[in-house]
Amino acid sequence: MADHQSRPFPTNTLPIGQRIALRVEYDGSVYSGWQSQPHLSNVRTVQAEVESALSKIAADNVRVFCAGRTDTGVHATAQWFHFDAPAARSLKAWVFGGNAQLPLDIRLAGAKAVSEDFHARHSAVARQYDYLISNSPTPSALLANRILWVRQALDEVSMQRSLQALLGEQDFSAFRAASCQSTTAMRFMESAETWRRGDLVQIRVVANAFLHHMVRNIVGSTLLVGLGERNVDWLGDLLATKDRTLAAATAPSHGLYLTGVRYPDTLEIPATPDLPFFPSATQE
Repeated sequence: MADHQSRPFPTNTLPIGQRIALRVEYDGSVYSGWQSQPHLSNVRTVQAEVESALSKIAADNVRVFCAGRTDTGVHATAQWFHFDAPAARSLKAWVFGGNAQLPLDIRLAGAKAVSEDFHARHSAVARQYDYLISNSPTPSALLANRILWVRQALDEVSMQRSLQALLGEQDFSAFRAASCQSTTAMRFMESAETWRRGDLVQIRVVANAFLHHMVRNIVGSTLLVGLGERNVDWLGDLLATKDRTLAAATAPSHGLYLTGVRYPDTLEIPATPDLPFFPSATQE
């Protein structure tokens, strides 16, 4: 999901009604997640900020539909969403104009005109999340809201081994939040990896979709394996129980990033650059 090339945004004007797909990246530290909450006037969400910005460019109301709703404090480099343009504008105008109206911690970073049957959520075939951990004696001041600090030594090899029990199509009830509204806990885990670069430990999971808090619940339990408090078979044992109460506490949200949404190749949705501010975190 990281085969990215820089390219200019097209300047040709697109007609009213054209469906537009945009990629947005954001620091979720000060937002109550992605989803707008109009019944709570004092709550800031990424969706509300994006819709407000695009509505100003369109001089009309814009409603957007995302690939995956992120929770309070969660970040993204690859959140895709779509909307049907209520005004004739170019992709460059939507991106540059939108960014001019957005706060600096939310940036539109990719754009494509798509067909009317494209849906940012339903057309996606896989999502990728990364969780970042600073495994160091002292916490980072600059990354306080962007990475989890764990002082005790972590065994990333054991963490990697433990995650392999989650691969394939399985019932992830043991790692879903009590508030999860999905009709099924079945998900297909395509890959689950852990690696270290110096003090940085990175966990990456790719699946067709994720349950509410699923990634953070997996990370919380994997951390206990890394700390030596549980053996490498524990995640597989938890999965078999389908009992969330037996798993570890949910990992904090500020270490989590939505870093990839994959669509069928025929849609030609641009791939996403890897975490740009953690170049040493990517695996060789």
